[in-house]
Amino acid sequence: MSSDNTPNELPLAAEDAVCGAGCACGDADAFECGLDPDLARLLAEAGLDPLHIEDLAHVAIEEDLDGGKDVTTYATVPADAVAVADFTAREAGTVAGLRIAEAVLSVVCTEEFEVERHAEDGDRVTAGQKLLTVRTRTRDLLTGERSALNLLCRLSGIATATRAWADALEGTGAAVRDTRKTTVGLRALEKYAVRCGGGVNHRMSLSDAALIKDNHVIAAGGVAEAFKAVREEFPDVPIEVEVDRLDQIPPVLAEGADLILLDNFTPEQTREAVELVAGRAKLESSGRLTLANARAYAETGVDYLAVGALTHSSPILDIGLDLREETP
Repeated sequence: MSSDNTPNELPLAAEDAVCGAGCACGDADAFECGLDPDLARLLAEAGLDPLHIEDLAHVAIEEDLDGGKDVTTYATVPADAVAVADFTAREAGTVAGLRIAEAVLSVVCTEEFEVERHAEDGDRVTAGQKLLTVRTRTRDLLTGERSALNLLCRLSGIATATRAWADALEGTGAAVRDTRKTTVGLRALEKYAVRCGGGVNHRMSLSDAALIKDNHVIAAGGVAEAFKAVREEFPDVPIEVEVDRLDQIPPVLAEGADLILLDNFTPEQTREAVELVAGRAKLESSGRLTLANARAYAETGVDYLAVGALTHSSPILDIGLDLREETP
């Protein structure tokens, strides 16, 4: 691998993988973590918490080792062997999670660790395209391979699926967005992958905004009652209200809803809702949505299409790690 100091090459060594004098951890407003400072900065700039990523990397490796050793690698690979390997796309798609894969490898690599970046999250990639090259101890590389790929393939699959929806909506003014149907512990990463694919995020948590659904309406005794209760308790929180009939929209508008979720409306009913609301609130379509009818819904004038499948049902993007001989 080239050893020139090109901008996309990041050499990391074990002694650099802790907080030091040059680390951003020394800043009161920065984060404290054991990742390389440059990598931590890139994660933070992407809207991810470096501490969370570091913890997740340790969890992934510890789960795979289960308190022991990688017995196959330990027995077959000399301790001083060094390898160069390429993360390579096996199929076309949109990539997400490259810096996260770096973080996983960096916590398991005990010696010299060099990274050369060939793609960035959000890039459309083709089959056979090289995404990331690493050089490190072979044992460490093989031990961390599956954990890094599990996250990279999962997130790239979400980004690829989201990109298909974003492409279908292009030029309509509507955006595809996710839901809270995410994998426990991976919500921030999966929602990041949605952004990489051209989608937008809904609530990150239950505390971000209120979403009054049918069960809340039943518990409160009506849509208006539920809305008033939320507004009284949390006056500064945005409120979205779910409706499944056109006649439910006027009272919700009268209360001052910020966003109205149109549940299982047809495109024709959605168009009527858009005309009824006339810009007084944002509108989001949910239910009955497919890639085939996505544009028909978007062209009604709604602002968002809510697609839970982005995070709960997207297949992985096939990415592999290929070892090769180091070029002198």
